[in-house]
Amino acid sequence: MENNTIEEQLVNQPVIKIFFRYLIPSLVGMLLMSVNVVVDGIFVGHAVGPIALAGVNISSPIFSLFFSISLLIGIGGGALYSMSLGRKDIKKAQDIFTHAFWFVVIVLAVLSFISYLFLDHIALLLGANQQTLPYVVDFMTIVLIFGIFIGIQVLLSVFVRNDGNPNLAMMANILMAAFNILLNYILIFTFGLGVKGSAFATVFSQIIGIIVLAFHFFRKSSTLRWVKAPFQVSLLKEIMAIGFPSFTSEIGLAIFTIGYNLAMVATAGTIGVSAFSIVNYLHSMMLMAFIGLGSAVQPLISFYYGAKLNERIIHTVKIAERTTLVLGIMSLVLGCLLADPLVSLFGDMTKELHTLAVQGLRLFFIGYLFIGINFVYMNYYQSIGQVKLSMIITLLRGFILLIGFLWILPKLFGITGVWLAVPAAECSVVLFIVLLLRKATFKEMKQQGHTLADL
Repeated sequence: MENNTIEEQLVNQPVIKIFFRYLIPSLVGMLLMSVNVVVDGIFVGHAVGPIALAGVNISSPIFSLFFSISLLIGIGGGALYSMSLGRKDIKKAQDIFTHAFWFVVIVLAVLSFISYLFLDHIALLLGANQQTLPYVVDFMTIVLIFGIFIGIQVLLSVFVRNDGNPNLAMMANILMAAFNILLNYILIFTFGLGVKGSAFATVFSQIIGIIVLAFHFFRKSSTLRWVKAPFQVSLLKEIMAIGFPSFTSEIGLAIFTIGYNLAMVATAGTIGVSAFSIVNYLHSMMLMAFIGLGSAVQPLISFYYGAKLNERIIHTVKIAERTTLVLGIMSLVLGCLLADPLVSLFGDMTKELHTLAVQGLRLFFIGYLFIGINFVYMNYYQSIGQVKLSMIITLLRGFILLIGFLWILPKLFGITGVWLAVPAAECSVVLFIVLLLRKATFKEMKQQGHTLADL
């Protein structure tokens, strides 16, 4: 697809048509990625048991770290890339992609090497104990050795989508999900590799995704190219500045996991961690839908901002608001009605563990009524380069309020308070957005247009 074709579609077609053209592939792709996560949990739970499941959950922050660094560079670079396309500056767009790609490769290679040297210490810091430590080490070892492929896949997926090819990004996720399920079954059940098999399946499926995404570069219409460009520190700083909210949000997921694990240990012991592991697998699946919505919105808003089409930005945000509300209601209904069979997917367990996980799922999913709005506005401010407001939302929901509620609510309501910490944090941030930001944002966009980024 040539750049003028991208411009023609984004400028001339109805906003709602463009929105769903990007949203549907993004949602399908992200939901299939989330299936990977749940399948990992189901296979590990059935083949190895709930302690191994807890070990994989404790290991997940290291995966989140790699993913977050990739988003830091990918989303920041992708937003600048789309802004450059909106301004018809193809050379600048290709410089941005080249810098972002090699930056991800170098940063993740160095991080993997350093982390591998201190593997046991990191596992203990994440909350491993004598029961879970072997499983944590097994999983983390594979992720650290092959983590660079996670980063490349995430980066290419972002840029291919920003280059007007969301369907290929979706196809990559479809094949990644299929191969992940197949490899999980073969490596865990046939070869008996346990947690290591789950980790191998995860990273090898990322390589499949990279191969699929690489086909984009063979299209004559592709704008995405590696170019010879002098190293620009200023460009890397700009990429990192815009991508920093995404990095912080992903780090927030690691903080969320660690915080919940610690709160569960203090409140309910190892059985609490196992129950949270099940809920967290299902949470990861539902969360991907909202991440997918943000991934669909970002290229559109960044392009419109570069092209100074502010009315289209407002229209896109309002459609996204309504869409995420529908997703939130559907997620909550799903969690309430199907909690029992969903928990049962994760293998045989004691009645106490099953009951605790079912209760947690129903309470935890209340947060989906609010989380989507927060994602829409985090991505909106980030997509126009207004990093400060995006960071405020990110820090409130992922750090300040979450940690505060995890500290206060369990003291007041016990285990119920632990489950309600996320819904309370997300609801509080929505109130902040609705009462203080939303109206002023639209007013400024209409009155001052392109100068909104200077606020």
